[in-house]
This record gives sequence, structure tokens and C-alpha cells, in this order.
Amino acid sequence: MTAPALSPLTATLARPDDIPVLLALARAFHVEDGHPMDAAAEAATAASVHGVGDAALAPTYLLRWRGGVVGYFVLSLGYSPEHGGTDAFIDDIYLVPEVRGRGLGRVAVEAAVAAARERGVRVMMLEVEKHNERAYRLYESLGFRDTERRLMRRYL
Repeated sequence: MTAPALSPLTATLARPDDIPVLLALARAFHVEDGHPMDAAAEAATAASVHGVGDAALAPTYLLRWRGGVVGYFVLSLGYSPEHGGTDAFIDDIYLVPEVRGRGLGRVAVEAAVAAARERGVRVMMLEVEKHNERAYRLYESLGFRDTERRLMRRYL
């Protein structure tokens, strides 16, 4: 059974003075996920902060709960003629382990969806590690579906 959160989780755009806490969260997330960050990933994460660099392409939000920062998410924005306009990829979404199991993951994803709607996004995508069945079920319960396509990537 999930314990109630009791107080609201809020999502606010990360600002330049939030970069140290954002990087700490991102490092923790990537280590937990088995993909430690390199210098380029850290620089890109810092550049996604409002007022710094690529925030228009990848706005980053801090998740606050009970007076502290407990996570973050990044919306990577793109354009898809197939989907009729702006699309978004939830590139990172993370909550610290200490606050999991309280329904905050659902609220965090809903906050990401709301932020995307505010930006005129027509379709959202995300990826989830194959071993993370709990997150997969959460995303599915929030309307995300597997596609008949394969996600492929090539590093340049």
C-alpha cells in the first residue's frame, strides 16, 4: 500500500543557482540507472537550466516536497510532422529513494505532462529501463503505451 504524500509536490523551472543540487540529483539518478554521467552529460544538464543555455529545447524542473528538493525532470522538446507539431521526450525523471512509495512518482509524471501541455506539446514519449517494472506500470497507468517501433540511437 502506498503511504499518502500529505503535502503537494511542486515542479518549478530550475534556475542558475539550482545547478549544484540538480547535478547532484542527476548524478545519483544516472548511477542508480547504471549509466554514470560524463563531463558532456553534466555540461548539458547544467545548460538545460532556465537562463543558462538550452532551456528552450530542454526545460528542466525541480520537484519540491515538504520544503526540500526531492527530484527533477527534463522535457526534451522536438517537432514531429507525424504528430502535428511539438513533441516532448521525458528525458530524465527522478525522485530520491527516500520519498518513493508515497504516490509522488505519479504526481511528478502528471507535473511533466502539465508542463508539456503548457508548451503546446501534442505527444509525449519516454523510455524506461527494462528491469524497472514498477516505473513501467506507473507510466502505463498514466496513459503511456508501448509502440510498435524500436528506439534506436547513434552517438555522433
